[in-house]
Amino acid sequence: MQITRIPAPVRLSPRSSPPAVAGPGLPGSGVESLLLRVGQGDAQAFEDLYRQTSARVYGLARKVLVDAEMSAETTQDVFLALWQGTAARFDPGLGTGMSWILTVAHRRAVDKVRSEESHRTRDLKWGIKNQDVDYDQVADAAVRQSEAAAVRACLASLSAAQREAINLAYYAGLTYVEVADHLGIPVPTAKTRIRDGIGRLRTCLQAAD
Repeated sequence: MQITRIPAPVRLSPRSSPPAVAGPGLPGSGVESLLLRVGQGDAQAFEDLYRQTSARVYGLARKVLVDAEMSAETTQDVFLALWQGTAARFDPGLGTGMSWILTVAHRRAVDKVRSEESHRTRDLKWGIKNQDVDYDQVADAAVRQSEAAAVRACLASLSAAQREAINLAYYAGLTYVEVADHLGIPVPTAKTRIRDGIGRLRTCLQAAD
């Protein structure tokens, strides 16, 4: 069984005169505290943050992207962005540090998916125009696109609350507890939104067949 290694920490580019981070009441090991310190240019905090959270970030990226190399690259991109300024935008009053990092990672992974889909679309157009493409392959691609369009249309029919909960659970790969924490709602409420939303999706897709 092959085990994918978590990528090594990104190489930090030096910052000019990073502000000193100190003060009572600021614990050094919590994710929230580390994010605040990274936002102030603390390289040691960045290394600690990477050690504590990179496995979770990589795991989420792998769920969205599937491909191990792309997931590793996305993980590197997330932490590089945190170091280069994104961490400074973290507001501890709006949620936990881990949920915030996972949201950043999910957005990066989705951007990567969209970029890859764009590349594949251009490649397909080139292939159709310049090569003899087997008809069955083109037909299969059309069926897959039709199915994806049906799912998107049915997702649009859900309430905003249901759609957000399902996106976090199935596209971001968050657990019920993490979804509830991210949305600031009780866990039973998160489960209900996801369950009811899935039920409506099933009905919508059956009607579309």
